[in-house]
Amino acid sequence: MPSILTYLCASLLYGIAGWYFWQAMRTASPVAGVTPSVKLQQYAMLIPLGMHGLLLYQSVFTGDMLSFGIGNALSAIVWLTALIYWASGFFSSLRGLQNLIAPISAIAAVAVLIPLLLPSIHPLAHAGMTAFIAHLLAAMLAYSLFTIAALHAVLMTLLERRLHHSVVSSLFIQLPPLLVMEKMLFRLVWTGFTLLSLTLLSGVVFSEELFGQSVTLTHKNLFGFISWGIFAALLAGRYFYGWRGRTAIRWLLAGCVALVLSYLGSKFVLEIILNR
Repeated sequence: MPSILTYLCASLLYGIAGWYFWQAMRTASPVAGVTPSVKLQQYAMLIPLGMHGLLLYQSVFTGDMLSFGIGNALSAIVWLTALIYWASGFFSSLRGLQNLIAPISAIAAVAVLIPLLLPSIHPLAHAGMTAFIAHLLAAMLAYSLFTIAALHAVLMTLLERRLHHSVVSSLFIQLPPLLVMEKMLFRLVWTGFTLLSLTLLSGVVFSEELFGQSVTLTHKNLFGFISWGIFAALLAGRYFYGWRGRTAIRWLLAGCVALVLSYLGSKFVLEIILNR
């Protein structure tokens, strides 16, 4: 188990990066040629991201056990979200979205400490199974992509409302047009939906192999398939009926809520409330 000081150091570095970029964003003035340095953001975030990833690796892989309780799960989802968002800054077409780096840094500063507050109680004895680890990774990536999609949808909603005002905040000035952001949103949803489909399918396989029984109607499985159905309906509505704007965002957020209730909700009930 890594030292508490290392966790605190990673959290502090996230906090410093988030504070700096928030100040830079507030004082940005594209009209006057004053904009936050994307390259500086990339390099500044690299250090806490690297520390966070190392901490996760050391706390999750403990010998031949896989310690993946709700604390490590939440931390991993936020880390992957921040990592994907950070990597997107290297693509010029996505740099206008880097204004969210400040709030994501703030969330990561808290998330990196969660394993200290919610340590894993019952490690899994399946760490040697590469396929099982791939199943967990696909699940965490799906969660992360849908988290980014939800943030993206909230940002689109705020931008749409701000367009009706004469004065637009610096947070929105550098953003791509709404139609471009909408295309990005559905690319995220398609990728996340594919990973979620793989997660559910591999979950059925592992249920047979590990527990010797087919998938049962548990809280996690029920909400997992409900979220899959909501995202499938969203993509079908987009393809056949051209769903967009508020309709698409409502379906997306509903699917994200069901997905959170599926995995994290079940883990919270089992580990925190029932202590199992």
